[in-house]
Amino acid sequence: MAANSDPARQRADAFCADFCLRIPVLLAPMAGACPPSLSIAVANAGGMGACGALLLSPSEILGWAQEFRAESDGTLQINLWIPDPAPVRDAAREDAVRAFLQNWGPAVAPTAGDASPPDFAEQCEALLQAAPDAISSIMGLYPPEFVARMKAKGIKWFANVTTVDEARLAEAAGADVIVAQGMEAGGHRGAFDASYAEQQLVGLFALLPAVVDAVSVPVVATGGIADARGIAAALTLGASAAQIGTGFLRSPEAKVAQAWADSIGRCMPEETVVTRAFSGRPGRAIANAYAKAATSSEAPDPAPYPVQRGLTKAMRDLAAQTNDIDRIQAWAGQSSRLARAEPAGELARTLWDGAKALLPS
Repeated sequence: MAANSDPARQRADAFCADFCLRIPVLLAPMAGACPPSLSIAVANAGGMGACGALLLSPSEILGWAQEFRAESDGTLQINLWIPDPAPVRDAAREDAVRAFLQNWGPAVAPTAGDASPPDFAEQCEALLQAAPDAISSIMGLYPPEFVARMKAKGIKWFANVTTVDEARLAEAAGADVIVAQGMEAGGHRGAFDASYAEQQLVGLFALLPAVVDAVSVPVVATGGIADARGIAAALTLGASAAQIGTGFLRSPEAKVAQAWADSIGRCMPEETVVTRAFSGRPGRAIANAYAKAATSSEAPDPAPYPVQRGLTKAMRDLAAQTNDIDRIQAWAGQSSRLARAEPAGELARTLWDGAKALLPS
C-alpha cells in the first residue's frame, strides 16, 4: 500500500493495469530492428513488445504477429509511419548521391531510388486483422475512419509526438496514449512535418512535463532512456511508462550486427549525429565514417525520403553482411553507452527493479 502513495508509482501501476503489464517498460517499435524474438522476451518479462512494421508487407505483418503469439501471450503494439507526401525527384541530385556512394559500396543502380514502402492502406488492413493490443503511429496521425475501425475492435491508439502542438493534435484526433519522443532518440525523429524535424529538437526532459501538462491521456516517455535512472526520472516528470529502443539493441534477441551492438556500448552522447544521409529523413545514428563523410561540406545533399533510402540500400546491406561499422546504418540514441549486453527479458526486469528503488516508497 505504501508504494502506491507515490504519484509516479500510481501512474505506472494504473498504466500496467490498463494494458495487462507487470512492468511499465515498453520496447520501442524499431523498423528493421524488432524481430519477434526481442518482443517475445520483453513481453514475457511483463513489458510491452513492439513491431516496427514500416517495411513489412501485409502478409509479413500477419506472420510477425503469429510468430510473436506462438511464444507469448503478452501485450503487443504494432507501429506504422504515416506516409509523407510523394517526394520531389531531382535526377541531378540523385546522380550526385549515386556517384558519392560509389566510394562506400557496390555500384548503385539507376532505378535504386524508385523503391517505395509497402502500400499503407493494405498495411492498415493487416494491422486490424493482426489485432494487437495497441496500434501506434509516428510521423503524423491516422485517418479518422481508420481510428474509428481500430477503436471498434478495442485496439488502443498510441500516438508518437515530438512537440506539444503535435500532442494536442493527437489527443484531439482520439489518441488513447501519447508517446513523447525526445530528440535524444535513436533512429528517425517522429515529427509530423519532416521539414521541421531538425529545427524543433526538443529534449525529452523539457518535452515530457510540457506534454503531460497539455493533455489528459497517459503519456509514455521515449528517447534517451536506457537505464533505471532514466525510467525513474521519466515517471517523476509525469510519464506513466517508459519506452526503450537503443537500450535493448545489445541484447542477443535483437539480432543486430555485432559491430553495431559493440559500438552502441562504447558510444558517448556526443558521438551520435542527426543525419538524412541514410534514408532522406532525419535520424540519429552513430557518427561512423560514412555518416561523417556524408554530412561534410563536400558531400552532395541527400535525396528525399524514401529515395535516399533506396539509393543507400546496397551499401547498408553489404555493411550489415560484412559487419562493417564504418558503413552500417547504426541508429543509436544519445544514451547508447548505458545499453547492456544482457538477455532482453532479464534486462527489462532489472531496469524496473532499479527504477523502483529510486522512486519514493
